[in-house]
Amino acid sequence: MVSILISEKNKKTLKKSGNFDEVEISNGSGFIVDKSGVVLTNRHILSDQTADYSVIANDGEKFKAEIIARDPINDIAILKIANSHEKESRFPIVKLGDSNKIELGENVIAFGNALGIFKNTVSAGIVSGLDRHISAKINLRAEAQKMRGLIQTDAAINPGNSGGPLVNIKGEVIGINSVMLYGAENIGLAIPINIVKKDLEDLKKHGHIRRPLLGVRYLILNEDLKENFNLSSNHGALIINENGNRPGIVPKSPAESAGLKEKDIILEINNEKITSEKTIEDFLEDFSAGDILRLKILRAKKEFEINVALAERK
Repeated sequence: MVSILISEKNKKTLKKSGNFDEVEISNGSGFIVDKSGVVLTNRHILSDQTADYSVIANDGEKFKAEIIARDPINDIAILKIANSHEKESRFPIVKLGDSNKIELGENVIAFGNALGIFKNTVSAGIVSGLDRHISAKINLRAEAQKMRGLIQTDAAINPGNSGGPLVNIKGEVIGINSVMLYGAENIGLAIPINIVKKDLEDLKKHGHIRRPLLGVRYLILNEDLKENFNLSSNHGALIINENGNRPGIVPKSPAESAGLKEKDIILEINNEKITSEKTIEDFLEDFSAGDILRLKILRAKKEFEINVALAERK
């Protein structure tokens, strides 16, 4: 486990003296997954585009690092230690586990730099819940985004722990500590490591993270919404304008190219129903840009099917 130190050029110092001073503005945690110096952490830790980033090892040595990828969907970022080829033999590597095999009640350990003050903090707990869905802001200026499939644990996760590993009793990383819920006790959330594995594979194969885009904004239907909107289906995704100013169909998206319209209901993807338990985002986790999906659509009480080729989310 390593620390992620974030420093920013001090603009006030520049005005007075013409020199830059580096000041620490934030910090978090991370862990090395490859001898080449690849570090996993949270995207919200690295949200400042103007900042310089450093990795501090457990022995206190500081390394410059660069961001090589940010996941556009999940709270994941990937760093690489600068000139890491000179130091490869020194980096401790963690083993990645399989988050699909996690069971409720199993013991876990969370590592991190609690509050940015207490380095190398270890807290123990259990897996309290699986497949949790929340809406959260990565920073104060960002729009709230949905985070899906999260691991819930009662192991203490405090500010500063973000980006650190959640580890099972075999010493395998099964998640990245990501979210603590203010006002709650003993509820922390971690991103399953299998999502991160997909990002690492994209990075090796394509040089960047590729996330698929369909291009619809929607509301998942149930029996109550069916009655309220006077619809003919109690399941599926109703394509709808969001907050009155965000169109249901994203311009120049695969959905627009395929002829989808607002008020259409997407009933199925590849012959599987869309429900509150498996939304469009959940389906897209299993696909890549360029894949073709078969959608069953309900429009004005008539059903039909179309093929849509997914694009890459920018």
